Parts: sequence; structure tokens; C-alpha cells
Amino acid sequence: MARVLQHHDRYVGGHQFQLRALEFSLHAAGEFTQLNVYPDAFAATGVMELDAQQLRAIQAPLKDEYRSRPQAASITLKASGRLGDENISCRVETGKALVEAGLHPATGGDGSLACSGDMLLEALVACAGVTLKAVSTALGIAVRSGTVNAEGDLDFRGTLGVDKQAPVGFSTVRLHFDLDTDATPEQLEKLISLTERYCVIYQTLARPPVISIGAKAA
Repeated sequence: MARVLQHHDRYVGGHQFQLRALEFSLHAAGEFTQLNVYPDAFAATGVMELDAQQLRAIQAPLKDEYRSRPQAASITLKASGRLGDENISCRVETGKALVEAGLHPATGGDGSLACSGDMLLEALVACAGVTLKAVSTALGIAVRSGTVNAEGDLDFRGTLGVDKQAPVGFSTVRLHFDLDTDATPEQLEKLISLTERYCVIYQTLARPPVISIGAKAA
């Protein structure tokens, strides 16, 4: 099963607008189904702008597909990295840029490389922000702007093996939204509740999945 995001160019009034055509290729039960969605609402920057009706139009065929073929909704996301040759680092391809992660200064790094802990919090912020925008759009709750902040508490004695009783991972993670909106307290409560419910990274952290690890010699 594959989902492919393709980019198409359109020239309007002598200006080039990049239109993002969402092409979902679903393989289910040995059959191939392709759903092409070309929304009309794009800003001059090439960034797609959706209202509730357009969002429903995009998601409706996907939801129908997943209801009729539950196995089509099961997708394996993948990430890979390459270990640094000369320093303690790991390069990760994000799809947009190459990120090189290294030791946090608290564990001996010089601060020039990305911290994996920061990347985890950034993934949470990104996922929660996108989810909140999608939910607010679907509910018709106007959010003019806002910020998403995540904080995580780490005891570096754990990962350095200084104290075997100290946890190695985050002990506490806090997520907070500051929103410019006229939403009522009831609407805001519902917005945050649904964001919490449907944010993939939040739910993964809140309800850890079964994780396996392995290795092989090249």
C-alpha cells in the first residue's frame, strides 16, 4: 500500500502556482484503487487552504474506503538514518531536508547537531498543530493564529548510566496551545479534546505501542 504526494505546476496570469495534488494509491484485498483529489483552494504561495466543506470532500472518499476495506487504513510508516562516519551522529532523511542528530550538550555534545529528544518534541508539536487545525476547520471554529509548545523533562543520569534508578526517557511531557480565537470555553474544550484524541504522536506517547529491536551485521 502506498500513498504518494505529487506536485503539479499551473501557470495563471503569467505566475507559477504549485498545486499539490493528493493522489492516494490504496492496495487492498489484491485490488488497486486510486483516489485523486485536486482541491481548488490554493493561496498564491502554493499552500493549500481548506474550509470545512473542502476538507470533508477530501476525506469522505478516504473514510468510505476505510469503512469498506479496513485493511486499507493500515499503513506502515518508515524512517531511516545513516550513522556518522567520524563523529557520534546519525543522519535522518525527513523528506524535506537531511537532519543530523548528535549528543545533547548535557551528554557531551557541542550543540551543533540536532538533539533526538528535541526532534521527538518537535514531532509532537507538528502533529498536534496539524491535528488542531484540521479539527478546527472541520468544526468551523476560526483560529486566526496560534503557537504550540511542548516541554519534556529528562534526567540525563539515566542515559549516561550514572544512576540506574533514573529513568532514561522523558518522565513528563507537557503540551500547550496559545490560540488567537473567539471560540467559547465549550468550543475550546472540545477542540483540545478532539486534538488529543486524534493526534497520532500524542496518542503514541500516551499509549506506547509494542516496540521491537533487532540488528544484523553488514
